[in-house]
Amino acid sequence: MKRNIIHIDEEKCNGCGLCVPACAEGAIQIIDGKARLAADNLCDGLGACLGHCPQDAIRIEVREADEFDEAAVAKKISKTKDAKPAHSHGQGGCPSARLMSFEKPQLAPLSDNAPQASAIGNWPVQLKLIPVSAPFLKGADLLLAADCAPFAYADFHRELLTGKVLLIGCPKLDDAEEYKRKLTAILAENDVKSLTVAYMEVPCCSGLVALAKQALEASGADIGLQTACIGIRGERR
Repeated sequence: MKRNIIHIDEEKCNGCGLCVPACAEGAIQIIDGKARLAADNLCDGLGACLGHCPQDAIRIEVREADEFDEAAVAKKISKTKDAKPAHSHGQGGCPSARLMSFEKPQLAPLSDNAPQASAIGNWPVQLKLIPVSAPFLKGADLLLAADCAPFAYADFHRELLTGKVLLIGCPKLDDAEEYKRKLTAILAENDVKSLTVAYMEVPCCSGLVALAKQALEASGADIGLQTACIGIRGERR
């Protein structure tokens, strides 16, 4: 039978994996570094995954395909839940985009002898890879940090990250408009409690603050914006 079904352009696909959690039927897998349709009968052809592809690599086409099979979908989802987590590109979603939440540790007092724990509480952290519907975004205190900030500021985890969900990006090297759209959607749909921006003192990095202000205004979120400027030698400005 001919019907609507997704088509993935492997030339455009970069294997980010955002389409995997977006497909409720489990029809998409990352295989050999590319998103692929696992089976025709798992795809309902409605295209819920389309808006989650930053590379515009997924579209709907009409072709001969097996009929959508809800029983096969239920079996696939049940099997996926029972399976052990995969850690390679050959199974499941790309590890770089697999959603995870961690118990946030209580950071111990600074000591010369004890290693310091990480305050990270979510994965992924790259804004481009985080779905708007990620569970850890609900009611979160967000920290939007420039890529360089954690490297420059020695107390990043203790003073800035503790208790917050981390989103990172670079307003100079990445697509700032894409980030603004993503952040706007996150703020609009997740009842976010607060937003802090950690940025470097260099002029181009102030674009991250401007991006956050624009996203706040566009989203209608009634929360304040906190900022933390980090000097290139690591001092807090």
